[in-house]
This record gives sequence, structure tokens and C-alpha cells, in this order.
Amino acid sequence: MFDSLSDRLDRAFKILKGEGKITEINLAETLKEVRRALLDADVNFKIAKDFTNTVKEKALGQNVLTAVKPNEMIIKIVHDELAELMGGQSVDISKKGNPTIILIAGLQGSGKTTFSGKLANLLKTKKAKHPMLVAGDVYRPAAIEQLKVLGAQINVPVYTEEGSLNPVEIAKNAIKRAKLDGNDVVIVDTAGRLAIDEQMMNEISNVKKAIEPNEILFVVDSMTGQDAVNTAKEFNDRLDFDGVVLTKLDGDTRGGAALSIRSVVNKPIKFVGTGEKLEALDVFHPNRMADRILGMGDIVSLVEKAQEQFDAEEAKKLQRKIQKNQFNFDDFLSQIKQIKKMGNLKDLAAMIPGVGKALKNIDFDDDAFKGIEAIIQSMTKTERADPSILNGSRRKRIANGSGTNIQEVNRLIKQFDETRKLMKMLSGGNNMRKMMGGMNAMKR
Repeated sequence: MFDSLSDRLDRAFKILKGEGKITEINLAETLKEVRRALLDADVNFKIAKDFTNTVKEKALGQNVLTAVKPNEMIIKIVHDELAELMGGQSVDISKKGNPTIILIAGLQGSGKTTFSGKLANLLKTKKAKHPMLVAGDVYRPAAIEQLKVLGAQINVPVYTEEGSLNPVEIAKNAIKRAKLDGNDVVIVDTAGRLAIDEQMMNEISNVKKAIEPNEILFVVDSMTGQDAVNTAKEFNDRLDFDGVVLTKLDGDTRGGAALSIRSVVNKPIKFVGTGEKLEALDVFHPNRMADRILGMGDIVSLVEKAQEQFDAEEAKKLQRKIQKNQFNFDDFLSQIKQIKKMGNLKDLAAMIPGVGKALKNIDFDDDAFKGIEAIIQSMTKTERADPSILNGSRRKRIANGSGTNIQEVNRLIKQFDETRKLMKMLSGGNNMRKMMGGMNAMKR
């Protein structure tokens, strides 16, 4: 995510490294590189020019504190302006209406249907809502089937009318059903086209007029760069939508859409899609995204992701087991499953300040845990509960059963023993309180 932009900005800031103060000459050279970096990221030329002019205005004449170096001052100013360019602060979706009606718009292939499922999942699991999905794309049977599959995966009802080609009536009838069934949110997926045309615009305008949604979200593929911004402008002129959703932000995107779209349509980015899984949807935080772009990590989001998988009661049980040296392979397997639920491993590691750059050229295998899981699952229940009984013959059987070799099994058991010792050492009352206090401080 934004790797190329991050590298270019990093090189730009190095121009000021070692300088005693900010001057017009060294600042001009730095900002020239910043502007080039933004243009290469497919940011609109006028926006890139205005951005660097603002940074120049704020940087010149500033007295650099003795504790702050000129390049650090510029990084701070660029960070704050990037955050402001992307909206300044996160904006929540509307909670009005009974039910709350959310209309999803965008071109075909932008990820509207997948996003609809992700949003329903987020509202259900994190907001305690009871959403209903509505299949309003009457031209693509595959879209209707896809929505049914997504609804089944997250146990959310999907309203469809087989054979109907009237999206307005489908949406109106769905809202009536939602009121009867007690669904407090209705998410209406709509048809898209490969390009903007008058028929599509008229159709979605008619749906908007008929159901009067509380929230209209425009979904756009972030990999299309400036095309995404231009499409957003045309949709906004007709629909006056409430917010933008950027999909495929985990792909090979240059970031121009994320950096430009707010300035062009004057509407906030509300969500970003960061993967294929239904859990891979994040609320958009401009300041955190600026942190990531500048290689500062995003420790707050990392802590939030960890806390989503954190069960206080289970954690207490686990701490008691660790203190009694009873932490076993079943507990270890459970911890691995929680980590996997948090998302893509490389993205998670990049949220730790300084780690993103170190891992830039390293390929992370998202199946990295498969071998470990196979070894643990090849153990008997007794062996997982009491690793001390794992003698040579048992280890050989486990290696054969897991499709690994004896060296890999020995390595895992050794690492497990070392981890268990470390966890026991850290699990003392004061150490645990300090660790939890640190996590809360990082989140704040």
C-alpha cells in the first residue's frame, strides 16, 4: 500500500538531512521531489501544486527547535497536510432512520457487491446491528448470487425478487420487509456499468428518490487512479453522495485516488477495502493513513485489531495457565488462529513503526502458519496438553503425519519451549499490568 509514494517521499526528506536550518534553496529542492512523488502517485497536478505551496508557506521562516531537525520539521508538516488533504478526521456513516437505509453506488467491477457484504458484516459484528442486504443489480444474475453467498457466510438476510427488472420496486419492497422482520439497517446494492451512461444515472437517481436513503456511499476501485476521481465527480454531481469507499487498497495502487478524491468532490472517504476476506474493511482515518504513507506505522490500528480478537475472560484463564507453566500446544494453536483473524501478515507488521521499511522487499507467505498448524494437529490430545512427553518416536510420527521432517518438528518444539519460558517471565502481575497499560496508552 503506497510503497512507491513512501519511497519517493523518504528520498525527498533526505535532502534536508544534516542541514542546520530550512532555507528557500534546500526547501525548494525537497518540495520539487515531493511534488514529483505525488504526481507519480497519480495525484491531480493542481492538488499536488497546491499541497507543496502550502507546505512551503508553513515551513519557511519557522524556527526549528533545538530538539527538532529541519528534515523532521518538514516530515511533520507534510504529515499534517497529507492528513488534511484526505479529510483531517474520520467520518462515521449515518445512524438515522428506522431502518437506516444505505444506498451503494459505483461502476461495474468497483467492488460494490463485496463491499455491501463487508459493510453488513461490520455493522453486525461491531455495531450490534441487524442488517438486510438487497440485491438491486437486476442485470447481472451473478451479482444476485454473489450477494446470497455473502449473506449466507455472515448469516444476514438477502432480499431478492427473482425475475424482476425494476430496482425501484425491489428496494421499496425490501424496506417494507425489513420493517416487518426487525432489520434496523437496509443496504441496497445497485447495478453498475463499465462506464457512466445516462440510463444508469437515471436509474440510480430514481432509486434514490423512491427510498430517500439516509446514506449514499460511492464505491470506487482505488487502482484506477485519476479515473476514479473523475468518476466520483460525475456521480456526486448527480447523486450528491455522502461518502466514498476505496476498494482494493491492498493492491498495486499508487494512492492518487485516496489523496485526490476528497479535494475534488469535497466528500469524506469513509471506508477502505484491504483484502478479499469479509473482515478486510477498515474505517478510514486520514491521520493514520498519513502515518503509513510516511513509514511511521499505525500502532493504534494494530492495537484495535488485536483488541477485536481479545477476550478478557479467556485472557485471564491464559495468564493463570502461563503462571502455572501449563501453557500448551492447544493454547498456542488458539493464539495462531487469533493472529490470522487480524488480517494480512505483512500489512500487520507494517503497522509497527519502522518495521514497514525493513520488510519492504521481503515476501510474506500468508500460509506461513500452515506448517506449524499441521504439526500441532498431528499431535494427539495428550501430546498437545503435555509437550514434555514428546520423545523421539512420537516426534517422528508427528513429522510423518504433518508432511514435514523431524528437524522442523524439533525446531517448533524448541521455539515453543522458549516462548513458554518468556511468557511465564512476563506474566507476573506488575509486568502484565505494565504491558496492558502500554497498550492502552498506545491506543490513546
